[in-house]
Formats: sequence, structure tokens, C-alpha cells
Amino acid sequence: MSPAPLPSARRVVHSHSSAGDPARLRVVDPDGYADWEAVYRENIDRLYRLMYARVGNRPDAEDLTSEVFRTALGPLRLASSKGEVRSYLLTTAQTVLASHWRRTLGLPVTSIDPESDLAALAEPSKTEDPSDAPQRAGKILASLPDRYRRILELRFLEACTIKEAAQAMNVSVSNAKVLQHRALRMAAKAGLELEQ
Repeated sequence: MSPAPLPSARRVVHSHSSAGDPARLRVVDPDGYADWEAVYRENIDRLYRLMYARVGNRPDAEDLTSEVFRTALGPLRLASSKGEVRSYLLTTAQTVLASHWRRTLGLPVTSIDPESDLAALAEPSKTEDPSDAPQRAGKILASLPDRYRRILELRFLEACTIKEAAQAMNVSVSNAKVLQHRALRMAAKAGLELEQ
């Protein structure tokens, strides 16, 4: 007697063991993910674009996207549907972004709207609109005192280390750190004023 056929709404995925055990079969819902790599592959671009839109620079967007996946890896279940996984990743992204702004600016700022951003995560956009981040950054920098503007230019536009920035400004490293901290706080306030 042959085994009963699997329902057409499900598929069989081979799971290989590294210990030399024979491969195991498991049934996967078509609305779910087969493995963690599939979760990553299908969501990395969307999350990266979301983070880039919020922070405006590639290094921070890459770091924050990685942090979202590291944070979600433990509690996220593969048995969840794709929609549940995307929703969880969005919620995790919101938390990671809020934590980033709190660390960077000393302000609990996050601008992820679950309603609109969930739709953006569901379907990636085909064309990317040009970002207004460079113009906004220019306006914010122009509103800062010279020393604050210079430390931010050195650190974030010229990608200098804190030590290199301190040498360029002819100040101590600890003074450069204080200048950067104060400049970031002032820039955050200026950015909020520009939005209003």
C-alpha cells in the first residue's frame, strides 16, 4: 500500500543534518518560509531600504539591518506565515531604530509607521525616489556653529575616526567626543525644527 499523498497546499523540504544523520523531511506551509536563509533573502532588501530611508547613510543602514536580523533570530518562529514574519521584522526594526536614535542623539525618535511601512515591506518598490537627505543634512549643518559643523563633517561626511577628527581640529580626543555629542544633539533639534 502506497503512502497517502501530501496535500497540494504543502511542500516537502529536505533538512540535512551535519552529524551524518540521514536527511529528514518536514512539511512546510507555502505561506511560510522553508528556512532562515529564505527569511533573510526575501526580507533583506526591504529592511535595508527602510533603514536607509530613516538614517540616510549606507553604513548605519547596513548595521541596523543586520541588528534587526540578529535580534529577530531568537524569538522568530519559522512556522509563522510570511505576513507574520514581515510584521515581526517591522516591529523589530522599529525597536532597533528607536534604540539607535536614543544612542546617537539621546532622543527616543522613530518614524516607522506600521500601517504604511508594512505595505512597503510586503512589496518592494520598483523605482527608488531620490532622497532629500543630502539637502536636509546641508541645511542642518548650516544651522550649527562652526566647531559643531566641522566635527560632524569630519566624522560623518569625511569618515574620519574620532582620533583623526581630533587631530584635524587640534583638540584632544575626549574634547572631540564631547563636541560630537553636543553637535549631534544640536543637529537632532535642528532636524526636528526643519520638519515642523
